[in-house]
Amino acid sequence: MNTDPAGSAPATTATFHDYFVPMLANTPEQQRQALRIRYEVYCREFGFERPEDHPDALETDEYDAQSLHCLLIHQPSGRAAGCVRLVLPSAETPDAPLPFEKHCGESLDKKCVSRLLADRSRIGEISRLAVIKDFRRRGGERLSPEGDSMSQDGFSFVERRHFPFIAVGLYLCAASTGMLSGLRGVFAMMEPRLARHLSRYGIRFEQVGRIMDYHGPRAPFYITREGLIEGLKPEIGALLDTISSDLEPSIRHTMAPR
Repeated sequence: MNTDPAGSAPATTATFHDYFVPMLANTPEQQRQALRIRYEVYCREFGFERPEDHPDALETDEYDAQSLHCLLIHQPSGRAAGCVRLVLPSAETPDAPLPFEKHCGESLDKKCVSRLLADRSRIGEISRLAVIKDFRRRGGERLSPEGDSMSQDGFSFVERRHFPFIAVGLYLCAASTGMLSGLRGVFAMMEPRLARHLSRYGIRFEQVGRIMDYHGPRAPFYITREGLIEGLKPEIGALLDTISSDLEPSIRHTMAPR
């Protein structure tokens, strides 16, 4: 029996949607739900941000107002397993830096990134991906907000088989949101090992800068919509299509195509 997550992808992704469904957080309460997840993961659990800076137990920053936020809902329990946001260009100040430029600018390959940012109106950034503790898997002593640590209590074996796909599902949520919004490419700051993990499914980001210490070893990555679509393994492409179908009505309602 093949127990490798990538090798068992066809069977697993075929039923992933039976357990996890994406949702665009387009109401104030849904957005607060995403911000609460971020607070629990980024502030209380990992200490990336200071809890005292968020007395309302909602982790926020100045980019939330120009972002689309997604939740991944665990259908059997109705709980949100994780969240992710897609930062869009600012309508008021389109030349303003995206989060990765502001916080990690010294790590960038300036020549490469300048070329990719030539048309900022169609570029975004995937950020603040977080999976709550109950839906993460332990990988030795290594813990990560994206899902390397997972508690298995209270879940069936079949459900647990889907947990390694939660981070992949959230990246596909952000990718779907970007494509439906008319973006031609997105950046992301991530650990190189996560980029390698995503590449196993055909999600092949290009590294566009050096590794730096930013909440752990991270580097800037970039992927175009064409590169995403062309590189995806068939079963992951089918999952992307399903997620896009789920999100499209809400995104079309929220914003006009770019």
